[in-house]
Amino acid sequence: MIAQLIFTFLLGLTGFLFTRRILIVRRNILMGTDVNRSDRKAERWWTMAKVAMGQSKMVARPVAGILHICVYIGFVIINLEMIEIVIDGVMGTHRVFSDLGSLYSFLICCFEYLALAVLLSCVIFLFRRHIVAIARFKAPEMSGWPSLDATIILVAEILLMTAFLNMNAADAVAMGRVGVEELGHYTHSNIDPSAFPISQYLTFMYEGVSNSSLIIAERVYWWFHILGVFAFLVYVPYSKHFHILLAFPNTWYSNLDETGAMNNMASVKKEVDLMMDPTADPYATPAPSNGAPEEPPRFGVKDAMDLTWKQLMEAYSCTECGRCTSECPANMTGKLLSPRKIMMDSRDRIEEIGANRDRNGGKFVDDGKTLLGSFITEEELWACTSCQACVEACPINISPMGIILDMRRSLIMEESKSPEPITSMFNNMENNGAPWAFPAASRADWINEDKATD
Repeated sequence: MIAQLIFTFLLGLTGFLFTRRILIVRRNILMGTDVNRSDRKAERWWTMAKVAMGQSKMVARPVAGILHICVYIGFVIINLEMIEIVIDGVMGTHRVFSDLGSLYSFLICCFEYLALAVLLSCVIFLFRRHIVAIARFKAPEMSGWPSLDATIILVAEILLMTAFLNMNAADAVAMGRVGVEELGHYTHSNIDPSAFPISQYLTFMYEGVSNSSLIIAERVYWWFHILGVFAFLVYVPYSKHFHILLAFPNTWYSNLDETGAMNNMASVKKEVDLMMDPTADPYATPAPSNGAPEEPPRFGVKDAMDLTWKQLMEAYSCTECGRCTSECPANMTGKLLSPRKIMMDSRDRIEEIGANRDRNGGKFVDDGKTLLGSFITEEELWACTSCQACVEACPINISPMGIILDMRRSLIMEESKSPEPITSMFNNMENNGAPWAFPAASRADWINEDKATD
């Protein structure tokens, strides 16, 4: 009974801590500006099924893609066993579903093969990250916590799968022992020995021990496994591995517009419409009901709260895999831009803003920082070629380029700041109606020059 009470308390504590963090992240995401992503629902369901569930973009790099699919399928299916573990923990039973007979044996057999696949995949991922030292894992933005975060999760997965297999091995030995029932454990004659295709090779470690030691070993691995899962659940919303959950809504709310299409800013479009229609009434929009002057809209993105809620969701969904940065032509040529860093900085800043609000009774107090300037520099933004390689490479349809373009809007329209070549182009367009430094009347002069040459 004590064990059941402890288990139930820990289960409730895990649920509370997980839910509290989810609500904080939700609050942070909803601090962003509004954007409508509820159209074309059938296409959105298909996108989510293909990209998030089907992992279609992961296999663009086959080795990492196949390993990730192994971990993904193993994580999802093995955790079905958590239903049984939770029931056992609360009710004080042991393998409560074993009465399913051959079906149960088949499921445990599948779980063991998947556990081995997950374990080996995580070992290979660790090898690739720390021994092979793939360049995209060693970028400056990955130093410190981001690298440690990835390592913690991989090691945790290895330990959890090892505990699962050892738990099965100890239990398999206990099933054939006489007198184990007297120690509070249960035999399972209806479980086929073939249900343990992997753990059967670990049984040699438990065959020579006493019944009491055998039960202790099985219980230690059982508790280690379940406590590890609880800790994993609490930790994930603080980690880049939150994409395990957020990949699904993030892909559902994908941008389905034409590639490269930019949205028109309503405030700017209104001014253009007024210029194109001389008869339009510029004061047609009704005044606010409270009589207070309307705050002028901000052009582009200066701080994280100017991002849309979808862009903030993308920041929390980012897996930090670095595929975007490794495909970025600006980054390849040694420029400062890293699309991955753009997403990481956006997430860090909105987390900072959320903590600021928590400290100040729900109100944001100016801390002298902004996303543009304090986290992301102008040099990074202007290095972007707008080629969308980062968008194409992302396994879960994140768009760093969208944030970059919105920040450029802020620089140009709010601060009138742009690199000299772009400033010259703007001046030419204003004065000559074209990007080139000569008037419209001279555009055909090259024909006369051609004739003179002939």
